[in-house]
Order: sequence, then structure tokens, then C-alpha cells
Amino acid sequence: MSQAIGKQIEKLRQIIRRHDYLYYAQAHPEISDTEYDDLMRTLIDLEKQYPQFVTDDSPTVRVGGGIVSGFKTVAHAHKMLSLDNTYSIDDLRQWHERVVKGLGEPNVEYVAELKIDGLTANLTYDRGKLITAATRGDGQTGEDVLANVKTIRAIPLVLFSKNIPRFIEIRGEVYLPIADFKGLNQTRNAAGADVFSNPRNAAAGSLKLLDTGEVARRHLNFFAHSLGETIGFSGTTQWDFLTILKEWGLRTNPCSQVCSGIDEVIAFCRQWQEKRRELDYEIDGVVVKVNSFKSQGVLGTTQKSPRWAVAFKFPAQQATTEVLAIKMNVGRTGVITPTAELAPVECAGVIIRNATLHNFDEIKRLGVTAGDTVLIERAGEVIPKVVMVVKHSGHAEFRVPGACPICDGVIVKEKEEDVAYRCINPSCPAQLERGLLHFASRQAMDIEGLGEAVIAQLVAVQRVRNFADIYTLTKNDFLKLELFKDKKADNLLAAIEKSKTRPLSRFLFALGIRHVGEKAAYVLAQRFLTMDTILKAQYDDFDAIEEIGPVMAASIAVYFSLPQTRELIAELHKAGIVMVETPEPHKTNTLLTGKTVVFTGEMQLLSRSEAESLVRSAGGTSASSVSTKTDFVVVGQNPGSKFEKAKQLGVRIVSEKQFKEMLP
Repeated sequence: MSQAIGKQIEKLRQIIRRHDYLYYAQAHPEISDTEYDDLMRTLIDLEKQYPQFVTDDSPTVRVGGGIVSGFKTVAHAHKMLSLDNTYSIDDLRQWHERVVKGLGEPNVEYVAELKIDGLTANLTYDRGKLITAATRGDGQTGEDVLANVKTIRAIPLVLFSKNIPRFIEIRGEVYLPIADFKGLNQTRNAAGADVFSNPRNAAAGSLKLLDTGEVARRHLNFFAHSLGETIGFSGTTQWDFLTILKEWGLRTNPCSQVCSGIDEVIAFCRQWQEKRRELDYEIDGVVVKVNSFKSQGVLGTTQKSPRWAVAFKFPAQQATTEVLAIKMNVGRTGVITPTAELAPVECAGVIIRNATLHNFDEIKRLGVTAGDTVLIERAGEVIPKVVMVVKHSGHAEFRVPGACPICDGVIVKEKEEDVAYRCINPSCPAQLERGLLHFASRQAMDIEGLGEAVIAQLVAVQRVRNFADIYTLTKNDFLKLELFKDKKADNLLAAIEKSKTRPLSRFLFALGIRHVGEKAAYVLAQRFLTMDTILKAQYDDFDAIEEIGPVMAASIAVYFSLPQTRELIAELHKAGIVMVETPEPHKTNTLLTGKTVVFTGEMQLLSRSEAESLVRSAGGTSASSVSTKTDFVVVGQNPGSKFEKAKQLGVRIVSEKQFKEMLP
């Protein structure tokens, strides 16, 4: 009896999965919604009556109703890159010319896909079963929102077809249809809750809810569009991939099109720029991809973006409104940025109250003053900016302030050709708060607990006037702040003490030297090793470093020549900051010197980080993607798409054992 019930339940699941597939992937339902609901209710009742047969891939999990305790962080098997944007047909043609040059082939086939204005999700299937669903995060890691993604009926929990890879990451866009967005806002408005400004924000907020039942009620949807890491997928083109996705039960955008050249791509972009309002979901452009996976491998990627794909963004939506005032913002590096305070106006689905004026030269070019009526747009449909003055109604001509609007300190242009004015007072409160926040950030000194609210209070009572004051704080100082108790104060003091041992590279980055990011800070630290050596260096010493360049060298030289900088360094040294870098050993004349190495699969003899460090110490470079410039691909167990690309491009493939034999 029990065995028969189990078979009945599994058969019912297969029937429901098939109807989900027909409805979402094929858009050809065979039964009515009422009949489908009857099937689902029968399954729910059976699973309640026989809980021993409940599985985590049952269609009933889509109903939701559980409370998630939180979202754990998961690593993407293959890095999720961001797309470069183009905003004009000329830019799109220039990108095409770069593709043609990179391939050495004038005839390039593309796939054009609508750019869904939603939230990117990375679905991971192991032997056809959905095991994780993660947000993009920083591209390397994201938050696992599997419980919420399971409520989206367009995403199969188990892939169809017999031709299923052993392992595959499928990327796509979670979105909220316009009708559901409007209905959601009506419900929230009636309940006195804040409404969402646009469907994308609503989708993002929904995917991060802890109540899966509420997520299910919001009717999120999904379009699959991109391939991540895979073991066993044999497709050779993007179009092959989109085609087989539908066979597996995933929903792809029906408006996608293969284009024989850039002219067809441009026609597609123009068509959907005009027809975008006919859709029941928001789009903000078109994504163009080189169709051939082999050609994609030849073109490769930059650190952030694929060279074989680009996003054509539709022109920003615009609106007119009045400038109420022109205000000044002071950034972490002292740069003063003028901002237009606006009479609130809706633009591209968002209420705009402020818009950037970029710099004082831009104000002069526009001729804008308080009281004028201006045309604004969301540049790339993200950052509001003032485009032009529609009607001059203001009377007082705007003038560059003679002093910092925050501290009344001196403001200067570092060079005549610069457009930016900067406050050079290192104790300026506006710079201080932002500078302290950067100093304590994870990538810098990593002082956990020293966040924005804590810093704002410490600066407000003038307990912290510079970085060095952080190391004079006591437990009593923290207990005077809001929401601080013994344990929290003790933990923060411990974090401050631990930060004293950060390497010189992290400390240099923490200082917030203009133009100096994490990589440049590491290069500087490896070159000079101690702060004392850096303080003795001159402009020529910095400029001689290949990765630095004259602009950055000048910025570094000026920063360390300032008396207030040297005084600050002395105070920090007295506080116990180490300011020393451990040199990374480099060897020459090895088999890896000057070579670019990529790792794929599970390493058995070394961890991935250990292997990459060994490459650098042997004088080589460890890269994250395979291209024609790759010299070796080291293959571990269960290799992914990098292994396939290496074979396609003819890149030398070595085992982990062979790699170890190459080490000095």
C-alpha cells in the first residue's frame, strides 16, 4: 500500500512538472488553470497525509509559507561579469569594429536579446536538480535565495530531457510583470505601506524577503539568458544554448533573434526601442552577444566585462522641473560636487528630488541658477542629471564658493586644467566621516563594527578628528554612544587592536590617497616594503614603477610631502600600526616566468589560492578566464567550461601533478 502511494505521488509530480513546462517554457498549456489547481491540491493533500514521501524538489514547495532564517553567502563556480554599456548606434558600431578586429573576421553572427530590467540570478543544477540560486553579489559570491526562487514557477526544480549536463550554472533575470507590480503597489498603498518606485526595485525587494509565502504571492517571473560554469554541456553557440534551455524546461525570452551582422542588430535595437511599451515587463535596452562560443573564447574578457557582449541602453527618459537650490557636497577626497535640489518629479519610474551638476564648469556651460526650469534625465536610467535649462527664471548668477561649504576651509584647483575644486583641509568633517568609513572598511583596515552610525556620533562629539584618534578610543567612549553595551564595546575594541597588524598594502589603501586603489596600494607596498622607505621616496621613485604612471605618482608624492600627512603617520606609528609588507617571493627563469595560467576544476594537491600564489612567486600571472593569451590551463577533478574553451582554442592543458612539476 505504502509503495503504491509513493508511486502515485511521484507520478502526480511528473504530470505537474510537465504542465509547468508546457505553460512556461513552451507557452502551450494543455489544461485550464482550474484543472492545474486541482492537480496541485491533490498533491498537497497526499503529501500532508503521507509526509514520508515529501521531497525538496516537489512542485508543492512553490506554494511557499515558510520563514527563512537568513541568506548564506555562496560562491559562483564561474565569475559573473558585468556588461559594458553603449548609449548610441555609433558606440555599438565601434564595439562591433573591435569584435571584428579581435576575431580577424569581418562576418560576425550575433544574438540580440531584450535586456530585462530585473535582478540577475544564478541557478545551479547538479545532475538536473536545482541545488542553489544566488544573487549576483560582487560577481564572485552572492546570497543563496533558493527558498524564494523555488516559488517562481518559470524555474524548474528538476530539468527535463535526457540530454542534461552533470553540472551547470544558468544565469537569468528575475522580474516582476508590470500588472503584478501595479497590483502590489495598490495593495501596499491601501495598507498604508510604502510603495515601490519601479518593478525592478519590487523584484529585488521580493527576492530578499524572509517569508516565502509572501514571495509566492508576488508572482515573480524569470527569463534564462546566459551560461556559467558547466560540466557536460556540448553546445557551440549562444543560440544552441537558448534553444536547449527550453527543452530543459526553462523560460527564455521569445523576442531573442539571431542577427547575421551589426546592421540587423541595430534594426533589432531600433525596433524594440519603439515597441518596448507593448511588453508586459520592463526592458531598458538590448544585450548583444557574439553567437559562437569559440569566438567568445578568442575575444576573452577584461577584469570586469566580456569583450564578446555589450548592452545597448535605450535613451534615458526625461522630465522637466524647477531648480529649488544649488547645494554643495564634499566627497571623501575633498572634491566639491554641486547638486541641484529639484521640485520632486517622476522620471523613468522614480521620483527625482536631486540631480548632479558634475562640476562648476558644467554649471557655467548650462547657465543654470536657482529658480530655472530644467530638463533632467537618468543617465543610463540610473543617475539623474541636468541636461539643459528650458526656461531661465532665476536672477542671482551662481558663483563658485570662496571656501568649503562644510568647514569654511580653503578650496583650490590643483591644476589650471582641472575642473574640480577641492577642500584641502584634512580635518574637514565631511571628508573625515567618509574617510573614516573607508579607513575602517573590510578591504582596508577591516575594523568590524566601526560603521557609519558609530563614526557619525564620534565625529559629532569631536572625539575622533583623524585616523589616529581611532586608536585612542576607550570602552567608556563607546558606552556613551547610542545602543552600545559592554559586549559590543569589547568587540569593537578588539577589532581596532587587531587592525594594527594589517599589512602595509591595506594601510596604504585605507589612507584614501587620491587615485590609489587596492592594486596600486599593493604594488607600492611590494616595491617599498616599509612606510619609512615610502616617506623617503620622491616623485621620480614613484613614477619609475611601471604600474603607477605620472598622475598617480604625482598624487602619491604630494600626499606624503604634506606636513599633516607626516604628522598623521607619526601618530599612527606611535599607536602601534605595523606599516610593514611581507615581500611576495618572485623567481625568474622558471617554467612559469612570464606565463599566464588558468585553473579549473577541483584541486586535490593544493588549494586554489595556494596554487595561484605559487604562480605569482614563480614570476607568472594567474588569470580567471581562458583566452588566446593563456599559456596553460591546469585541470583538476570535474573541470568546467574553461577546460572546453582551452581545447577549442588549442591552449596547452596540464594536470595538477604536471603543474607541480613545473614549479621551481
